[in-house]
Amino acid sequence: MPARVSPLSAHLLPLTALSPLDLAVIGLYFAATLGIGLWSTRRQETAGDYFLGARNLPAWAVLLSIVATETSALTVISVPGIGARGSLVFLQLAFGYLVGRIVVAGWLLPGYFRGEQETAYARLETRFGPGTRRLVSVVFLITRFLGDGVRIYAGAIPLAMVTGWSIPFSILAMGGVTLVYTWFGGLKAVVWADVVQLAVYVAGGVAALLIAWQLAGGPGVALGTAAAAGKLRIIDLSVDLSSTYTLLGGLVGGAMLSAASHGTDQLIVQRLLATRSLKDARVALIGSGVVVIAQFLLFLLVGSAIWAAHLAPAGLPADQIFPRFIVEQLPAGLAGLVVAGILAAAMSTISSSINALASSMTHDLYAGWTGRRDPAHLLVVGRIFSAVWGIGLIGGALFFERYAAGNDTPVVVLALSIASITYGALLGTFLLATRWPRARGRDVVGAVLVTVAAMLVVVFARPLAGMAGLDWLGPVGRLAWPWYVPLGTLLAVGTGVALSYLPDRAALPTSRMSER
Repeated sequence: MPARVSPLSAHLLPLTALSPLDLAVIGLYFAATLGIGLWSTRRQETAGDYFLGARNLPAWAVLLSIVATETSALTVISVPGIGARGSLVFLQLAFGYLVGRIVVAGWLLPGYFRGEQETAYARLETRFGPGTRRLVSVVFLITRFLGDGVRIYAGAIPLAMVTGWSIPFSILAMGGVTLVYTWFGGLKAVVWADVVQLAVYVAGGVAALLIAWQLAGGPGVALGTAAAAGKLRIIDLSVDLSSTYTLLGGLVGGAMLSAASHGTDQLIVQRLLATRSLKDARVALIGSGVVVIAQFLLFLLVGSAIWAAHLAPAGLPADQIFPRFIVEQLPAGLAGLVVAGILAAAMSTISSSINALASSMTHDLYAGWTGRRDPAHLLVVGRIFSAVWGIGLIGGALFFERYAAGNDTPVVVLALSIASITYGALLGTFLLATRWPRARGRDVVGAVLVTVAAMLVVVFARPLAGMAGLDWLGPVGRLAWPWYVPLGTLLAVGTGVALSYLPDRAALPTSRMSER
């Protein structure tokens, strides 16, 4: 997940244009991703081939795909800014991400590999019936569409900065190429493109770190200078719910955020279902947590090295530190590679969203409503939904670009807020399903609705507190975002448990989901 950053679009600064060699590298990257999509169309005959890669993807590829999927372009841009302006305390959140993955690997993953489940929400139908499955799927579709529309727009901003393209053209370029290879190749194309994309942006990050260290006088000098300034500090033991990066907030908030995103979100669960076995899925999930920590450390060190080289002046917005370094300090060709890395992170977000949205729409909604479950037919339907969602996401990003033109709300904060509204409700739903035998479908529906309404107030408490009669929301608005998912989960579980004690209940179903 990306960190909170200032609104890039409000502070765009002119940068030197990229060289023809850089543009050629970017063009070559576009061509390579399209080639992966065409190559992945081989032997696609069913919806399972298209959405789950025939359940035959190697663990290491899924591992890298998970990391690439959760890394947006703004992460690549903003994390070096955090390293330049602050320290390494952001890693505390990544430690929590690893803890959350370990919990999911032991708790939720075994249930996903019982039977032939196509989506994260199929298992809810066994426990609560088709209505609950459809509700949770719709919540996922709306949240993912809105949140990723913002992320695509946000990813286009740094791309526009370093290429000189307009933001709308950057959105269309990224979205168009990604839609083509995703439509052709399905999840297999998404995963293998993610592997390439991760390699590209990590290689760019390593190259940027080495050059920044050289400009700072060598790695020893750079690290020594950063350490003396407190920029290599990792742990913050303070207990402050309004502070974004603390050990307690990172471990608790990061773990629950990761449990929700990697245990209940179709975007990630779809990849885990595409592995060959439960063991492979666990390797991919837990291994991705380790790689994410290493990745964040890399880009934080890039920021500290840029600072040590005196290339992060105080008046420069944090989000522009790395883009300016790319264009002004990296040699021709290498700058193009790093820009391709930014493209890679952005396109990974788009492709993953298209495929996950189309998969949920096909299996959770279309197949249930129509009764059509023929795999070959669902393949055709799935491709149609892929095109619809791809065009929709591009349109949503263009809408947010127009909306943000007159609004100072940081776009990444907006994306985080949208996800936080529902992640707690989703995690709470699975907790009720697996740990509370009294819960029925109507209890879960009520819990989701109450939690989403409450989290809307919590997430937007700060602007609401400025309105007449709502001053009491001020303290709520100071809650740091890593605590949003724990709060939402507590609300969902508490509401579901309370509703389960309402009178006039029918007998509990004999069939219930077991996790052990």
